[in-house]
Amino acid sequence: MSLDTSRTDTGTSEETRDQSSGRHSSERLVRLAIELYSTRYEEFLERLTALLDAWRRRLHRARGPARFTERDVLLITYGDQFRPLHGPALHGLEEFAERYLKDIVSWIHILPFFPYTSDDGFAVADYRAVNPALGDWEPIERMSRRFRMAFDLVLNHSSVSHRWFQGFLRQEDRYREFYHYRPADYDSSRVVRPRTHPLLTPFTMADGTVRYVWTTFSADQADLNYENPEVMLEMIDTLLCYVEHGASMIRLDAVAYLWKEDGTSCIHLRRTHMGVKLFRAVVEYLGLGTVILTETNVPHEENISYFGNGSDEAHMVYNFALPPLTLQAFIDGTAEHLRRWAATLPERSEHTTFLNFLASHDGVGVTPAAGWLAREEFDRMVRTVQDRGGRVSCKSTPEGEIPYELNVSWFSAVADPSLPEELQIRAFLSSHAIMMALAGIPGIYVHSLIGSRNWDEGPDEQGHSRAINREKPELERIAEELSDRRSWRYRVFNGMRGMIGARRREPCFSPTASQQVISAANEVFALVRRVPEGSSLNPGRTVLCLTNTAPKEVACRPAEVALQPQMGDVLTGRTVTRERNGTILLKPYETLWLEISP
Repeated sequence: MSLDTSRTDTGTSEETRDQSSGRHSSERLVRLAIELYSTRYEEFLERLTALLDAWRRRLHRARGPARFTERDVLLITYGDQFRPLHGPALHGLEEFAERYLKDIVSWIHILPFFPYTSDDGFAVADYRAVNPALGDWEPIERMSRRFRMAFDLVLNHSSVSHRWFQGFLRQEDRYREFYHYRPADYDSSRVVRPRTHPLLTPFTMADGTVRYVWTTFSADQADLNYENPEVMLEMIDTLLCYVEHGASMIRLDAVAYLWKEDGTSCIHLRRTHMGVKLFRAVVEYLGLGTVILTETNVPHEENISYFGNGSDEAHMVYNFALPPLTLQAFIDGTAEHLRRWAATLPERSEHTTFLNFLASHDGVGVTPAAGWLAREEFDRMVRTVQDRGGRVSCKSTPEGEIPYELNVSWFSAVADPSLPEELQIRAFLSSHAIMMALAGIPGIYVHSLIGSRNWDEGPDEQGHSRAINREKPELERIAEELSDRRSWRYRVFNGMRGMIGARRREPCFSPTASQQVISAANEVFALVRRVPEGSSLNPGRTVLCLTNTAPKEVACRPAEVALQPQMGDVLTGRTVTRERNGTILLKPYETLWLEISP
């Protein structure tokens, strides 16, 4: 039942640090096992030890903790995002990556690519296989040799077609307690979840009885029971299987709902956090350098709680408040709330960072904006997105149904369609400039990279609102549009590529560079990024980031920054001249990244 805590402190300082980390991880594994499984922890530890020892022999890749730099950018995409002329769907993504991504991104997050039955991949029917309609592991492993890969661990639930659930229905001993079930009259009024359908779904068991299974997300997605140590061991084994196939980052999907306790909200429970900590302790115990990313589309303070103490829980969390607050800024032409929120972001850390993003395969989650926007501002944002062709999804709370998510492409949401196309493109690019300037790693949804508008036919064709931002076009069609200088896709893609290139060359955009949100003008989001003194490269180097969120020219005077008469713009390479009255003029929706002398 013992974990390996006997390593000696010999060798290089780096080896010593790794050995020390391994011992700490061993101790954490023991503590977490006790916290999670109390009376059953000895059995769990014995099984976990055997599992990890077996994987240590197979993986052979002690790489130490992950380190991010200004050069890191992550692309979010489906495995069958681009339909190739010939061959399996993953070959289309591989070809797109080879043609267009080599000088743009360092990471590729492939959304669930496993056999599934619904929810565009998130009702997983087999965690260890690649969906045959997409291909096999080979192209994924090839891509992992050029890019670092992120995979989803869809750990809250499985498809009801999964062999585990089928074993549960057959009442096989191993699977009897693999899933949550409750009485038909269970009081779920306190349970928080992002859907409005009934929480419990009836299923007929092998003996003819009916069990009411906990289905947070849909009747096709049954919630796994982590009170059963067997379930946790299966998911740890699955995580390590993904590492073996090339994953350097594991996204813990819908992790906030992981643990259930009757009489509670069943979200963000203490043992849910313990579970995240266990996954991190596992990868650190094995010295993998695998990044643990939590996906928790919830209010800001709840979201960042998954950082734990900064060194024991998630390495990275999504910056979920950024999309709705950026969208509101561009809809209303004021950066007031975005600036107020950004000023509260945690100080830089060597151990954790944000995944900054605007668009995703789901749309724009609005729950994280709670508390930052007035009711009329929130409602105006929702109405504006609807006016621009988007849809609204709601969730169930103890207070009733409320808007949860805006289903819309980012281009259609952020750009006023009544404006000239050039201004629409500038608004779109400048909203991404804010995301790229903030401390963290940029995460770019593939449809934003190529400038997709709403796929209006999608919801009716696919039967759900999220399809509006999930078109999967032919690769050659996209290639033709990206080569046409007159197309908006060409202008968006090349604008994004230029902005990413400027960011990757600028040390002030390292996740560990300091960040200061300052005031400039009501319409302007202003941010100072600075390389810390004592850094081995460019100590004290400073960039002032200014973005005009309004469709009009704005004169601003950034506070707490001494402007030079002339300053270089990191984005364009041109020289920007300060006005005689000490202000800087920003065109409608313009962004400047200005070099400031120390």
